[in-house]
Amino acid sequence: MQPLIARRPVANPAMRGAARPVRRDPAPSKWAYRAQRMMLTPYVRMFLRTGLPTLLVVGGAAIWLSSAQNRDMLVSRLTDMREEFEARPEFRVSLASIEGASDDLAEAVRSRLALALPMSSFDIDLDAVRGRIEALDAVKKADLRVRSGGVLQVVITERIPVAVWRTDAGLTLVDDGGHRVAGLLSRADRPDLPLIAGDGADLAAAEALDLIAAAGPLSQRIRGLVRMGERRWDIVLDREQRILLPEDNPVQALERLLALDHVQDIMNRDILSVDLRSDHRPTLRLSPNALRDMRRAQGIETVENEL
Repeated sequence: MQPLIARRPVANPAMRGAARPVRRDPAPSKWAYRAQRMMLTPYVRMFLRTGLPTLLVVGGAAIWLSSAQNRDMLVSRLTDMREEFEARPEFRVSLASIEGASDDLAEAVRSRLALALPMSSFDIDLDAVRGRIEALDAVKKADLRVRSGGVLQVVITERIPVAVWRTDAGLTLVDDGGHRVAGLLSRADRPDLPLIAGDGADLAAAEALDLIAAAGPLSQRIRGLVRMGERRWDIVLDREQRILLPEDNPVQALERLLALDHVQDIMNRDILSVDLRSDHRPTLRLSPNALRDMRRAQGIETVENEL
């Protein structure tokens, strides 16, 4: 029986019995297979793509910076670049503009700037300059900014004096928070401001203003307010009269006195003081003449010593 596939005749009869050559297996080797599997790992691929170049760059830079000469050259070059950048004309400040301050205060602020203009804006320590300006008594707040055109803008919030505080050292203008604004040579220089006196009167200036505002018709007669024991106020009126206010709720006590005065007109009588420290009733202190007349009206004999 003949095979269906015809075989090619062998040219050399002697080669018929020889072994056929072995064909190469296309499958990868064991180590090649492991290498291919490792390359498929995301961490390995990330390391080869970014980690290895970074290590090479960092290592090269570290080797180059290990030389002191190279480090000095790099620092010198960076310093020169920075100085050239800061010295550019667009960063140069030539003028200082002071806003929101009176003429005298503006001169004081200008002297506190202590800046040798023109100079680079990078050389100006705004926080230090702000601290020097706000150290002035009359300055409540200072805002500094460098505007285009080389102008240093200084916006001043000035303290507003609300009272004249009399102490043993002299007269002082204070604001509503009790902060010193300026010294005062004479009371006649600021007759528009109320006068306060006593220890701790500056810290209670806001309360003193409330009392003056609540005084109503008596406000024109007020000569000043005295802080007693750093706890309460005495209102000093003309004709040597005095109103002693309580420590708590002094405004309400003054309003009760005004209501009583409106009915009985007691503040126009010959009295020295009205003590409102008691919640039950006010206590009046009469002048010597009024006391003598009252005793005579009551039939009480008085003995007067004559020299």
